[in-house]
Amino acid sequence: MARSPRSVAKKPRLRALPGRSTLAPTSELDDEALLACARDVLEAESRAILGVTQRLGAPFVRAVRLVRECQGQVIVTGMGKAGHIGQKLSATLASTGVRSVFLHPAEAVHGDLGRVARGDVILALSNSGSTEELVRLLPSFKRMATPVIALTADTQSALARGSDVVLEIGHIEEACPMGLVPTASTAALHALGDALTMAVLRSRPFGTDDYALLHPGGKLGRSVQRVFELMRTGPANPLVRDTATLSEVVGVMTKTPGRPGAACVVDRTGRLVGIFTDGDLRRRVEQGLTDFKIQVRDVMGKQPRCVTPETLALSATAQMRELKVDQLPVVDVEGRAVGLLDVQDLLAAKFV
Repeated sequence: MARSPRSVAKKPRLRALPGRSTLAPTSELDDEALLACARDVLEAESRAILGVTQRLGAPFVRAVRLVRECQGQVIVTGMGKAGHIGQKLSATLASTGVRSVFLHPAEAVHGDLGRVARGDVILALSNSGSTEELVRLLPSFKRMATPVIALTADTQSALARGSDVVLEIGHIEEACPMGLVPTASTAALHALGDALTMAVLRSRPFGTDDYALLHPGGKLGRSVQRVFELMRTGPANPLVRDTATLSEVVGVMTKTPGRPGAACVVDRTGRLVGIFTDGDLRRRVEQGLTDFKIQVRDVMGKQPRCVTPETLALSATAQMRELKVDQLPVVDVEGRAVGLLDVQDLLAAKFV
């Protein structure tokens, strides 16, 4: 039996607080209202971040120098949402070569302060600057002679007064319709932390090789990986003299560990002069050319495209795709064949 429309209870609609957006949270928002809400949030957070740029000055420069010259670890700490931002900040610092750990304030007062030592630098995040768990740590940091850099909205807060450097984000209106959920303020803290990290990065020696060392896995690692990390060398690098017979070349290709589908042809000085591949062999057999006593220099591919050990693996992969080949010889600055890059190695490293 169908229920009377009058008996269906209407869902309560949350009213916006005075002075706040009229887009109160409700399941009855139409598509345009949802998009407008999203734009309101993004614009609020953008304004918050831009506002921080106006507050940068001498304290920021001092903070950069403290972090850059830190002899120990950069200890990042914060509670709640600011703590989550702090964990990301610590991870970003570590990924760019700055030794850093995150210290949970509540755990710190129960023994984890043992992670802090003279020579460390503290980065303390708190929008209000009055977070009890954080403020309680300040006397201990002072006794340990560890400078404290505060990222906060209130320069007159307890955290700011107990810190050596204060990076101010200013009082920020949250993007939440109730004005309560940390949104624009955490965006500002996040952006300020990134600005500090990147300023430190630019002011100290740290290049792509250093970055690759700290990011061996995933897409980031592959983006800075070099050919020398993947190429086949030593016994796995199939080298033959240009005077070798085709029979000898096939024997080397067959017996080389990993069974590469090619052999690099070199002269008596070890310089690369050509390449012979499985494809070259198949094409000769298809044409009825089965003289295996012929010297490889008469049938090899001459002036092959090659790469150096320092070439980015991504660039080498792009060359192989463009040339439609499965191997690339690797040569040093004098043209000597020092390795072979095989498509199977790129597949294993997830480049293709």
